[in-house]
Amino acid sequence: MKTNADEVQSVKYVKVGTYEYSRFEKIHNVVFKKSSKASYLVAKEIADLIRSKNSKGEKCVLGLATGSSPIRVYEELIKMHKEEGLSFKNVITFNLDEYLPMNPSSIHSYHYFMHENLFNHIDIPEAQIHIPDGTISQEEVNDYCAAYEEKIAACGGLDFQLLGIGRTGHIGFNEPGSHYNSATRSITLDQLTREDAASSFLGIENVPKKAITMGVGTVTNAKRIVLLGWGHKKAEIIKQTIEGEETAQIPATYLQDHPNTTFVLDTEAASMLTRFESPWLVDTVEWTAPMIKRAVVWLCDKVEKSILKLTDKDYNEHGLASLIAEKGSSYELNIEMFNQLQHTITGWPGGKPNADDSNRPERKSPEKKRVIIFSPHPDDDVISMGGTFDRLVQQGHEVHIAYQTSGNIAVSNADALKFAEVAMDFLPQGEELEKLKAVVEGINQKKENEIDPIQVRELKGLIRKRESIAATRYFEVPDAQVHFLNLPFYETGAVKKSPLGQADIDIVKNLIAEVKPHQVYAAGDLADPHGTHKVCLDAVFKAMAELKSESYMDDCWLWLYRGAWHEWEIHEIDMAVPMSPDQVLRKRKAIFFHQTQKDGVLFQGEDLREFWVRAEDRNKKTAAHYRKLGLSDYAAIEAFKRFDY
Repeated sequence: MKTNADEVQSVKYVKVGTYEYSRFEKIHNVVFKKSSKASYLVAKEIADLIRSKNSKGEKCVLGLATGSSPIRVYEELIKMHKEEGLSFKNVITFNLDEYLPMNPSSIHSYHYFMHENLFNHIDIPEAQIHIPDGTISQEEVNDYCAAYEEKIAACGGLDFQLLGIGRTGHIGFNEPGSHYNSATRSITLDQLTREDAASSFLGIENVPKKAITMGVGTVTNAKRIVLLGWGHKKAEIIKQTIEGEETAQIPATYLQDHPNTTFVLDTEAASMLTRFESPWLVDTVEWTAPMIKRAVVWLCDKVEKSILKLTDKDYNEHGLASLIAEKGSSYELNIEMFNQLQHTITGWPGGKPNADDSNRPERKSPEKKRVIIFSPHPDDDVISMGGTFDRLVQQGHEVHIAYQTSGNIAVSNADALKFAEVAMDFLPQGEELEKLKAVVEGINQKKENEIDPIQVRELKGLIRKRESIAATRYFEVPDAQVHFLNLPFYETGAVKKSPLGQADIDIVKNLIAEVKPHQVYAAGDLADPHGTHKVCLDAVFKAMAELKSESYMDDCWLWLYRGAWHEWEIHEIDMAVPMSPDQVLRKRKAIFFHQTQKDGVLFQGEDLREFWVRAEDRNKKTAAHYRKLGLSDYAAIEAFKRFDY
């Protein structure tokens, strides 16, 4: 796969075998700033292979994966088919896995996924598509799996295998403990794997406990393997796979022995690799201000000391001798770094009036600012920055809340029925009562593969809206300053959303143009390139870029907050807003107004704790980290990063 300097994150490698690696790495990998560019290049490699095989009159045998990671690759292949005439008539495909039991027509099946995201849009003959059968009985499964292996062998083996990676380190559904020589078989899914799939199944109780999967041996027999990894949630397992020891507990580490494997990563997925997390251990680095800040925080964590207690010896013994040589002494450097981190902390997120703002994260003027807090879902505002939100209002700023999506898909049918039936008990006979009866009927008659009828989606959206207004009223925000944007990309009624469109961007633009804010807060959670947070952030980025020439934008600063799962690293934080114990409780109460998202929320993801618990733990952890560095002791801290749009 060819890349150029603009496409791939630059890094110095040490030659090992036929590939180039840093001295810590055991698997060849390339890192991109954007997963979209990476996906295009992977699709191009596949397309070139298909064309090469076709020119020789040979079949091209592809091993394919499901999940969010390969979706953009499939989109690019479809585009190449439609715009460049790429034909798939000489292609034979074998999918990695399928849930067991699973009906092929179910929206949760990988059969449905592959046809929806690839096969329905290209010219591949149906007879050349192979996906494990999720309807096979337990008595027949062993013979079926053996036959699946025989089909792959009869085609000459896999020319190219596309992979994702699970947080357990599984490839396909080869869970921890899988053997290097394992073949296609049925397997019991790890609890963590089922938790990760829970959002798609609207609850972990609906996720099958078994699956059919190609074996590790089947995968590693492929002539070429490309593994895709996007987002910070994959960073830890990527590091363990690429830099750790080969072990059955992380089946992906078996790829260390494969002679033609490449991991294709975005910067967040690669962020914990040594060459990114502590690049001074790999090569000579340029000691820029951000790099110095990163190194000092890293060293404090490494030696378990506060900043002002670091010594020349600490720096020299942990690969930072060049930093001390450049700065002269640890004493001066420590004071400089201590002051930098101290200056990120402020109890005045909108700026402190009549104060010297040269060492503060925000401007003192204007004294009263207009603020927009963009919230992807109708509760991200209070979950992610509830304390800062509250303080901005209390300090007299004009705070607008913009809920970018309705969040209707995250309301359970049980909650929707409860609210509908309460309203039915209250309403007299008439048109509105009949409308609610139709909603109840729509919920009760909905089949597995159907999306919610429009009336049901409207009701669920109204439930989220009223919960949001209850929370904003608690923080004393006038209803006129609460905006429900209902961006069109979200309103599909299904987990899968439409791409970001100009209509979405225009809605965001119009609000910014109306408010003319001095501050914009947006969710900077880039964990999932295909997730709602990412699309909503892109809408803000594009809207602000299109408005950049407007004079009021000269005074507008953009602050990014993170979601309930992840926080900015200390060295990344530009503004840290501390919270007292009382403010922590106020934030918790604001989150509690979102009752449908409490106790069994549909989209908890891999973390089964309630959102308020996650948020408090995250904020307390940030405060504890500041404290360990020798800074002030607070109950909790919310963190923000300034972004130059």
